[in-house]
Amino acid sequence: MARPRSDTKARAQAVARELFREQGLQRTSLQDIADRLGVSKPALYYHFASREDLVRSVVEPLFHAGRTFVAQAEQGAMTPRELLAGYFEFQYRHRDVVELMVQELTSLRELGLLDQVWEWRRRLGALLVGPEPTLVDEVRATVALGGLADLVMTFPEASYDELCAAGVDAACAALGI
Repeated sequence: MARPRSDTKARAQAVARELFREQGLQRTSLQDIADRLGVSKPALYYHFASREDLVRSVVEPLFHAGRTFVAQAEQGAMTPRELLAGYFEFQYRHRDVVELMVQELTSLRELGLLDQVWEWRRRLGALLVGPEPTLVDEVRATVALGGLADLVMTFPEASYDELCAAGVDAACAALGI
């Protein structure tokens, strides 16, 4: 019996994510993905119009969650500490894609996928330090948010609770909170 279309698509995305992290975006072909998946290359084209479409589908869950998180944060119901903890959780939940993005900044920039991430950081930074920050304020927000994102890759074996608590405390300290 054939697998459902969505199952094959999800499996292809998982294999692509794995190969992209192992070999890099530029060194991973659709044939590599098809071979590991055990399907033909045309079968991949059934699910993805192009290689770029496949790459976008791999990172889209991060982008969807990021848009949702920023929108919730902008509704104003979060304290700075809650915003930072939520940002850490978002990064942690999508750490495999975050790691891929860090490894492949140039390739993802060429696909136009990084501008949105920088926009989120700018908007979240404004929530943390105000709409007219000084350079020092912007640097503090960048250190706080960037540091939280980096933690999920730097300490993969640490427990979530310990890493979140230490990270949020450090981010608050960077912001002078």
